[in-house]
Amino acid sequence: MKRTLLSLCLLSSSLFAQDTSLHDYLIEGEPWREAASGYVFTDGLCCDAAGNLFFTDVKGGKGIYKLDAATGKTDLFLDNLPGISGLQIGPDGRFYACHNKEQRIITITMKGEVEVLLTGVKCNDLVVSKAGHLYFTETPTQRIHLITKDKKHIIADEGHVVKPNGITISTDERTLFASEYGGKHVWAWRIEDDGTLSGAEPYSTMWLPVGKESAAGDGATTEAAGRVFVTTELGVQIFDTAGRLSGIIAKPDPAGKVVSVEFAGKDHDILYVAGGGGIYGRKVKVKGYFGK
Repeated sequence: MKRTLLSLCLLSSSLFAQDTSLHDYLIEGEPWREAASGYVFTDGLCCDAAGNLFFTDVKGGKGIYKLDAATGKTDLFLDNLPGISGLQIGPDGRFYACHNKEQRIITITMKGEVEVLLTGVKCNDLVVSKAGHLYFTETPTQRIHLITKDKKHIIADEGHVVKPNGITISTDERTLFASEYGGKHVWAWRIEDDGTLSGAEPYSTMWLPVGKESAAGDGATTEAAGRVFVTTELGVQIFDTAGRLSGIIAKPDPAGKVVSVEFAGKDHDILYVAGGGGIYGRKVKVKGYFGK
């Protein structure tokens, strides 16, 4: 009996121990606010150093849209690039994109000049390290891909993650994270000096909707203190640096979806999500990691 009670106490501690709660993130009286609307399926959130937010409309858009941090206005920033699902500005100042519609990975200058890095992949989302290594998820094949800074393509991991989707990197750039759309884990790998991955582990466990076996883990981003934010069916789930759940931020629309998440705004303290036909933001107490 004593051993059973001890085991239950340890289990309880591991489930509820965490370094923060939602009170450390959310500002009282600050709800989600619609920042942009009129789209079909928004996705691909990313930001620049000034805090401008960029996004795509995968199903109905023409290219890359910009939500200006100073004015709050939204405009089509780059035309003739429909079907982008993953987007980030790399250390060289170019966009890196999962051009899902064309099954290719591309870079795009701020003037719209395109360079093709890889073709023939059903790419979903990506992240680029300061060192210039690009990692992307390929959901149908259960693969994590790497394009090294010298443009060498490597299948960095295969078969561990059930429908890999969102992807982000730690603040020290030594750990890669990817969410499962078809399971319940956020996976983690050590990033070696040459950019390759080792030690695949189901690092965090996402909460599941009642009666379901999948959390529908989607977009991911990293906060300045190293915590990982992941969009799921239940909302934005937050995991601390030990992999423990810190809380779940409810979705703007309880009946809707959130598929991408990013910090932006002039101080990088507005948390944005892509939810269906709109972009929603809320000012929070923490800031995003603008290194990725």
